[in-house]
Amino acid sequence: MSSPSQPTTTGSPPQEQDDVAAINELRTVYGRLTAELGKIIVGQQQVIEQLAICLFARGHALLMGVPGLAKTLLISRLAETLSLSFSRIQFTPDLMPMDITGTDILQELPGGKRAFEFAKGPVFANIVLADEINRAPAKTQAAMLEAMQEHRVTVAGRTYTLDSPFFVLATQNPIEQEGTYPLPEAQLDRFMFMIGVGYPSREEELAIARSTTGATLPQLNHILDGEKVLFFQNLVRRVPVPDHIYEFAVDLVRRTRPNEPEAPAWLKPLVGWGAGPRAVQYLILGAKARAALHGSYIVRHEDIIAVADPVLRHRVMTTFTAESEGVSSQDVTRRLVSELEKS
Repeated sequence: MSSPSQPTTTGSPPQEQDDVAAINELRTVYGRLTAELGKIIVGQQQVIEQLAICLFARGHALLMGVPGLAKTLLISRLAETLSLSFSRIQFTPDLMPMDITGTDILQELPGGKRAFEFAKGPVFANIVLADEINRAPAKTQAAMLEAMQEHRVTVAGRTYTLDSPFFVLATQNPIEQEGTYPLPEAQLDRFMFMIGVGYPSREEELAIARSTTGATLPQLNHILDGEKVLFFQNLVRRVPVPDHIYEFAVDLVRRTRPNEPEAPAWLKPLVGWGAGPRAVQYLILGAKARAALHGSYIVRHEDIIAVADPVLRHRVMTTFTAESEGVSSQDVTRRLVSELEKS
């Protein structure tokens, strides 16, 4: 009898056999990807996995961490291994929408005539690092939101489509909030994951000190191109999901909403607003991508558990009561998952 994560391909439809082979290929590619990044990035395996999940699930990610944790280095090197175009936008209070999207520039044509020509901004890249995104005003964030949601930008009434794949990685500094414009919940909801980037362990910090204070950092090998990334993104969508996984995702999200009858009594004074339907979609897509990255041909319970925290931590809005008691959205999510597993 074959394992449910490794189905027998004998007599299976050609598409299913092709998908099994492609998932095996994706698992191999993911192993090579982590090995390449490991030449420069010390530790952060969970962060790398969550970034890969977002990439192959067509989602965007918000990285939360204090300065100096190699967030920018990790993202730029990830783009290098994937042979994708990369741009970095440093968000500041004076950043305007045209600084992101681009603008019309008056050009001189042959014959002495002049005409406006659109000059693309840094958002026209496959991987865009929006550094300290909460430092820009609302109008600039709105331009970024359109790009993230619609994969296009509008300039002077004209719409320009962005190249695929398109992947936004934004960072926020959790300890310095002066001169910032907090992201509204509607924009936070557009990020598939909020990825916490923590301090390294003592052993990892020793390795960082030894590896980054010597010779020049090594060049990384190219693992994937844009066409192959799009192929794997389509593959992830076809990973099958058992009914009980769908039910678990829906039940978990509904229990985060204090006004729903499914919400436990202990949650109601701690949570002001729960997660919306987009959380269910990202739980399923994230679980599909994680299953495929680990070589599984079907979504498993452990996959949905692994993505619950990065999907829900920025969608569960805690109350002042929770803050005064030191209860975070992550604490709420962990307790909900634990209770739902036992029920």
